[in-house]
Amino acid sequence: MWKTRRRKKLFPQPLPPDWQRIVESHCPYYHRLSGADQRELRGHIQVFMAEKKFEGCGGLALTDQIKLCIAANACILLLHRQTDYYPDLQTILVYPGSYYAPVTRSIGHGVMTEGYQARGGETWPHGSLVVAWAEICKDLAADGRTSVILHEFAHQLDYEDGYADGAPLLGPATVTNSNAYRARKDRYTTWNRVMKSEYERLRARVGAEGQAIAEPQVLRGYGATNPAEFFAVAAESFFGTPREMLALHPELYAELKWYFQQDPAQWSQSLKVTG
Repeated sequence: MWKTRRRKKLFPQPLPPDWQRIVESHCPYYHRLSGADQRELRGHIQVFMAEKKFEGCGGLALTDQIKLCIAANACILLLHRQTDYYPDLQTILVYPGSYYAPVTRSIGHGVMTEGYQARGGETWPHGSLVVAWAEICKDLAADGRTSVILHEFAHQLDYEDGYADGAPLLGPATVTNSNAYRARKDRYTTWNRVMKSEYERLRARVGAEGQAIAEPQVLRGYGATNPAEFFAVAAESFFGTPREMLALHPELYAELKWYFQQDPAQWSQSLKVTG
């Protein structure tokens, strides 16, 4: 109850002028939103900034610019939806650029190799999320067509049902009657059918290099890694290149439109991003 009261108090408060300027210049989607959606986004930003902890890593000195950029873009995924603000996420770690993380790979016959991999972001089911500021700036320069922030926070949404499988929690966590149960079951059936079909389509394109070069690409090839990465890549494209996704992947667009309760293909195309 204390958390709910605090959120209700924070949500309607206007952003400080300096914060407002940062949001306008560092969230590629902000100026595409309606006035009502901009107000809702500002409310979510207030709550997010109050509840999440940020830590600079690798010598990075955190600024309001960095924190608000991450908060504003992360909160795009929360518009129009009942949300608990990424409840399992406590800390956002920000590196100045790509960082190296330990990885273990199987090379077959039970043999494993250990090494390090350069990354621009990653997240875990509980606790922390990591992003690289240089990768965020690169996305801003591309007007948000790709977004490491949306990608990693989409993983957080995927984790909310306890599994990283590309199928986030669709509807309420609990249902109270048989009609609601059947509706949720039907929603998962449709979601799984569309996602599996689009995932296999992407895998086929990535596997056929000649076709991959010739075919218009809305979904990054990284989405072919596994279903969880496919969902995160699809979320990027849904907000970053919505009209292209609607034209080339209408069923996928329809599922994400239902889940996010948004229709970015209908947003204004105006941009005001300075990086």
